[in-house]
Amino acid sequence: MLHFPWGFAICLLFLLGLASDPWDPCYDANRNPRYCLPELSELASGRLVEASSTCSSNNSPGRFCTFRDSMDPTSKFCQRCKEDTHMPEYLTDADGGATCWWSQPATNATLTLALGRRVEVLYVALRFCSPRPESLAIYKSMDYGRSWVPFQFFSALCWRRYHLPPTNVILKSMEHEAACIEAQTTPKPLMGGLVAFMPLAGRPSARMFEYSPVLQDWVTATDLRVSFDRMHPTRILGLRRREASYGVAELQVGGRCKCNGHASRCTTGKEGGVPQCDCQHNTAGPECDTCKAFFWDRPWQRATPKDAHECVACDCNLHSHRCRFSMELFELSGRRSGGICLNCRHHTAGRHCQYCHPGFKRDLSRPMTSNKACKACQCHPIGAIGAICNQTTGQCQCKNGVTGLTCNRCAQGFHNKAAVPMLPVSVSTECQNHCKPPRGRVQMNLRNYCKKDYVLRAQLLAMEKSGTWWQFTASVHTIYRQRHVPIRRGEQPLWVPELDLACRCLHLQVGKAYLVIGNDEESPDPARLILDKNSLALSWRDAWAHKLRSFQQQSRRGKCRGI
Repeated sequence: MLHFPWGFAICLLFLLGLASDPWDPCYDANRNPRYCLPELSELASGRLVEASSTCSSNNSPGRFCTFRDSMDPTSKFCQRCKEDTHMPEYLTDADGGATCWWSQPATNATLTLALGRRVEVLYVALRFCSPRPESLAIYKSMDYGRSWVPFQFFSALCWRRYHLPPTNVILKSMEHEAACIEAQTTPKPLMGGLVAFMPLAGRPSARMFEYSPVLQDWVTATDLRVSFDRMHPTRILGLRRREASYGVAELQVGGRCKCNGHASRCTTGKEGGVPQCDCQHNTAGPECDTCKAFFWDRPWQRATPKDAHECVACDCNLHSHRCRFSMELFELSGRRSGGICLNCRHHTAGRHCQYCHPGFKRDLSRPMTSNKACKACQCHPIGAIGAICNQTTGQCQCKNGVTGLTCNRCAQGFHNKAAVPMLPVSVSTECQNHCKPPRGRVQMNLRNYCKKDYVLRAQLLAMEKSGTWWQFTASVHTIYRQRHVPIRRGEQPLWVPELDLACRCLHLQVGKAYLVIGNDEESPDPARLILDKNSLALSWRDAWAHKLRSFQQQSRRGKCRGI
């Protein structure tokens, strides 16, 4: 392993100090969220390094020279390059300084390391088998090698080589730019020399790294490239030109997965792939850079030591599992809540699914979180103007001369003929002229299916007399054909004229399930679910389900258009 100088070790301890308590990294003892980071790790270990040239490649018999004494150029000894013994794989293997990569004799060479994902790089270190270069540059890529930007320059002649002045102090205005330093460029030691770079060292905002988007972006990389741009003069090294090569024993990169303060560890990807952040605080994404589904009551933010910025679940009163975020509502609420619930169920509506859908009223005996918090208005199909009632009281809007909570009675001073026919009808009424009860088996084919406005399966739960009508409470299980005024699944009122039941135009029993078929044109009020002599209610058979699903699919493919 590399042996770092004291200054480097101190900075490394500082960087390690940025990590949170390993015992409970992302939550405190009371399960309150807190800032957390993955542990510092060696990112280059075992990863493949791509070299621009390698000694013994291209069938070249070349040789390389090293030194027995790291301070004495006269201790030089040379060896012939051997095939497969100086490969770039040695840079990141477990043998450390026991093996070396050697380039072909050249004035420059490059090493490229793919890190596999976006990471925060906190140090880069190279241990040399040869004398250190006179000029060396480190570049980083944030887009997996498509583009490169300078990370750091090392040179004894900064202006001549890189057109930059030697940097002694990094100003805050330039802490996102590469600097050039003269340190770590001397030729001695002739072997075992170290070049180490810490992206945060000397940067004014390093102590407040968690609050500095500039530095957070500065240390982010997906790939690194080391460019050896110039050797020291061979006469200083006691070498001939054809003997001068770059040799590196180790390349180490210290850092951590980029998880934006929302994860304390990275787990190995599927089948040993790229590590993934183990996201906490209700966050998700490869870098914990978004909120989980349904946790959008406030916007995603990077965690800081002062505020973990945990993603918060939307308040939908248990009637929805989906929501979206609105910055406008978030600002209007004083930056407290910006979630909007989607697809409210159980006949609820509103931003928080906090009130009932039109046509339903609040059942005040149940909490708003109950799936039966809203129940049908039960407005009389003849006496009421519409199906909508007051959500608190359940009062329907009655026609002139009609009264009652559901508009099912004549008002004082009115009688049946002056208002609407709601008085009981004698069962002795002639039924033969009214309807003919269905006999035999009803044939349901695609033609008959397409001619109907709605086809559904419903179970009758209860029935109640209301003037000249019977009101059934029906639970709609499946809708095989939807009409223009949508029918919702769940409990809703189903109205049947008293005369139609008395004449057995329809034979209905509470507790049974029926296949309900009807047309809106024949209904006295298409806004309500009404069954009369023109409709069909057949005792349900499970064998019908497959056939009806087939008709439904054919209808979606346009088979009903020509019928």
